[in-house]
Amino acid sequence: MNAQTLPGAAGNGASPDAEPILAVENLSASYGAVRALDNVSLAVPAQGLCAVLGANGAGKTTLLRTLTGLHRASSGRVLLEGEDITRLPTEKVITRGLAHVPEGGGVIVELTVEENLRLGGLWRSDRRSSTTFDEVMDLFPPLVERRTKTASTLSGGERQMLAIGRALMGRPRVLLLDEPSLGLAPLVTKQIFTLLRDLRDRIGLTVVLVEQNAAGALSVTEHGYVLNQGSVAAEGPSDGLLADDRTRHAYLGF
Repeated sequence: MNAQTLPGAAGNGASPDAEPILAVENLSASYGAVRALDNVSLAVPAQGLCAVLGANGAGKTTLLRTLTGLHRASSGRVLLEGEDITRLPTEKVITRGLAHVPEGGGVIVELTVEENLRLGGLWRSDRRSSTTFDEVMDLFPPLVERRTKTASTLSGGERQMLAIGRALMGRPRVLLLDEPSLGLAPLVTKQIFTLLRDLRDRIGLTVVLVEQNAAGALSVTEHGYVLNQGSVAAEGPSDGLLADDRTRHAYLGF
């Protein structure tokens, strides 16, 4: 299916016409005989907020795993600031500046908040980890008083903050987030989404947000891509996707 491109304003962030910091070109990936991604292309400008939406099984998580080398692409390219990172191992993708927060966050519940954050800095090539730690704690005030507590004692929202903070310890240029609202109360979800815009404005982060909460994701991003059965079914400015009844009813469920 050819992607439907929708009109509309791009919002207050980076222009989608700007040179992309992350470009995906005709990316395909399979699990055995099942093609999970089928010629997916997208472009994310520096300091952009981009949503990737779709139902369960649409290929959203596979896309993120393929971008970071956790799953091997069968064809196509992934470019980070013009560098082809498609075949790099995951650890090298991370050091190039692409960070991935998986569904559920993946924090180690037996470790303290500080220990989890310190782990996130292990991939960095420099040794200014104390500076980054202080910066991350400043971004997430709720974690300051929980610094010595184990992650198992945190609320769902605090764990998600910790997962994002751990990813930021590596000083990424692009942050990939997989379903950060999963299992969170609506108010906490709104806080997490607002935090993403704050991170872009304060530290210049580029964010790719994978979400089933399409309305919430589109309310905080500037541009969106809708996946259906592994292909891009629609793409355009977030407000255009929100306003398009056909796309919402056919692919987004609201």
